[in-house]
Amino acid sequence: MVQITLPDGSQRDYPAALTVADVAASIGAGLAKAALAGKVDGQTVDTSYLIDRNVALSIITAKDTDGLEVIRHSTAHLLAYAVKELFPKAQVTIGPVIENGFFYDFSFERPFTLDDLAVIEKRMAELAAKDEPITRRVLPRDEAVAYFKGLGEHYKAEIIASIPANEDVSLYREGTFEDLCRGPHVPSTGKLKHFKLMKVAGAYWRGDHRNEMLQRIYGTAWATKDDLQQHLTQLEEAEKRDHRKLGRELDLFHVDDHAPGMVFWHPKGWAVWQAVEQYMRQVYRDNGYQEVKGPQLLDKTLWEKTGHWDKYRDNMFTTESEKRDYALKPMNCPGHILIFKQGLKSYRDLPLRYGEFGQCHRNEATGGLHGIMRVRGFTQDDGHIFCTEDQILSECVAYTTLLQKVYLDFGFKNIIYKIATRPEQRIGSDEIWDKAEHALIESLRASGCDFELSPGEGAFYGPKVEYTLKDAIGRHWQCGTIQVDFSMPERLDADYVGEDSARHRPVMLHRAIVGSLERFIGILIEETAGALPTWLAPVQVKVLNITDAQAEYAQNVAKTLQNQGFRVQTDLRNEKITYKIREHSMQKVPYLVVIGDKEMASGAVAVRARGGQDLGVMSLEDFSRKISDDVARKSIT
Repeated sequence: MVQITLPDGSQRDYPAALTVADVAASIGAGLAKAALAGKVDGQTVDTSYLIDRNVALSIITAKDTDGLEVIRHSTAHLLAYAVKELFPKAQVTIGPVIENGFFYDFSFERPFTLDDLAVIEKRMAELAAKDEPITRRVLPRDEAVAYFKGLGEHYKAEIIASIPANEDVSLYREGTFEDLCRGPHVPSTGKLKHFKLMKVAGAYWRGDHRNEMLQRIYGTAWATKDDLQQHLTQLEEAEKRDHRKLGRELDLFHVDDHAPGMVFWHPKGWAVWQAVEQYMRQVYRDNGYQEVKGPQLLDKTLWEKTGHWDKYRDNMFTTESEKRDYALKPMNCPGHILIFKQGLKSYRDLPLRYGEFGQCHRNEATGGLHGIMRVRGFTQDDGHIFCTEDQILSECVAYTTLLQKVYLDFGFKNIIYKIATRPEQRIGSDEIWDKAEHALIESLRASGCDFELSPGEGAFYGPKVEYTLKDAIGRHWQCGTIQVDFSMPERLDADYVGEDSARHRPVMLHRAIVGSLERFIGILIEETAGALPTWLAPVQVKVLNITDAQAEYAQNVAKTLQNQGFRVQTDLRNEKITYKIREHSMQKVPYLVVIGDKEMASGAVAVRARGGQDLGVMSLEDFSRKISDDVARKSIT
């Protein structure tokens, strides 16, 4: 007798061992048809998995996250199947699931082209339509190595040979194609209907540049046709919003091979930077932060004391002077502790909040660099709060409230909250970690935030809350964080005098709201498709004359607005006004002021808002008030 416990807590008894598919069929024909896999006592398995004991079982369908992963994994194998049929000399290597899809690496005598991808995708659809069963078998390692060598699949044989000799390996077959895989897979190829091949790129075998360059074919796969189309539409929209493309078109910044991973800010881009930085500086002032500035280079011994040297040294830029080793700081935390330690601190001084626009450097791999989103040199709106244990909860609650306001000012209303808990490799006692994790959980509860846990994803010195933004096209960006750290003040011997006149260790809260300013500005550019709101726009007003007769008046208008603190430029070129309007509209300037003889005679201005909206003629004073209101409201349009 086998007893199956279902997700709703109900139980079903069966007289003998049976498969996951059999259980699904006993529940209903609809579920049997929809079943892609099963989860037995928490482990995802094929529908052919034989259940011969009492277990907890859930049937996985395309509606489940696990089901979508099984679909993508199986589609990667379908891709390899199609490639082998069309290009028999191609050798298969690995084909994992990635975010929103999958890839598969191949060794082949010539580069795959976009035309090849179209042919491969068509063949995949044909193989899927055959609805061939996908079956699993197990072989001893050495037998599997010999099997793949016999097929001429030397990469696959090498992978299997790296598995311990006493282990068996599983193979999955569909039609004429058989591949090494742990599974699980969908029951048959007919379950794979909604996919598209996206691109081909180079990838070194096993990620080692000394090995052969393989060809990586990327694809995406979804549960429904609508989901696939929505994803493709999102990709099209994301391409239009790409901050690298808009950065060039709007003359904001560029990156250069002379300084890989560093950003060259142009005047307009630096104006955006300054708008963000000055806003955040005001946030510091209004919320009890004292701005500080630490050095770029710090002695290696400091990083050893904090634990960063062991954890991050491969990502740190180092140098030597007078037989002393230094590192460019990858984060600001140790410097802020050194500032805290200068002078005696009392419990009356706490909480003590430091903020810094600290420039950091991390030696990111060249292949991972991405515009201004992922760089080697960046500036954080970094802050550290030194407090007592009793103040942790109130400080974390206040911080979440502050972060929510800042994000709303930048136009972000949807925030996802996650608490990342203790990783396997960490410093500090379990008792300390218990306190820190409890404080973060209670702070989000007190803030009324729904949250989820990310087990094992905390920093090595403490747990953290991760605040993730959801943008206009549904993408997620993790920006803000607050981390509770009992260990670093201990390691660097920071203390304060308590009410009992004894020395105590402060708790250190690491926090950032926008995180890297470079990355956050990139997110803003993509969120707004380059049409930054007036308070952030690099040029808020462009003043255009129709003929040279209005040039002096146009300059006076611009000067008046500039004196009021607005970012204003003139365009007095001898060009048709329609040409100038079109050009500056393409530059996404919030307001265009057109000056003709009538406006000059009446001391007025004709105003066009971004998007082609004609606001008509108004006095300069009224226009100034309109911009001021726009900036003060931080309107996101």
